[in-house]
Amino acid sequence: MEVKDYCRNMEMELTSWKSKLYDVIRKMDSAPTGAKEKVYEDINGLHILMTELEDRLDSLRTSCPTEWSPEDKEIRVKLDDLESRYKETSKVLFDYDFGG
Repeated sequence: MEVKDYCRNMEMELTSWKSKLYDVIRKMDSAPTGAKEKVYEDINGLHILMTELEDRLDSLRTSCPTEWSPEDKEIRVKLDDLESRYKETSKVLFDYDFGG
């Protein structure tokens, strides 16, 4: 797989995560203060991870290295961390009835 294809695929995956993160933030806005306090650090951590992943992809796009598997490993670790944090955060928020 070429670096450009890899970056395009990762970009699609990041877009999906951004959508999930937006959903969590939207639900957090409606959550009781206690719930917000429980997940504030996690939400901030999710934002930081997203920024790091976007920076890494930008770097891959511009440098177009011939050997990018070390970058892939780092990105995969960050995506796993993102998924884990998302699940933990959503457990707290999605347990509440937000009405509508």
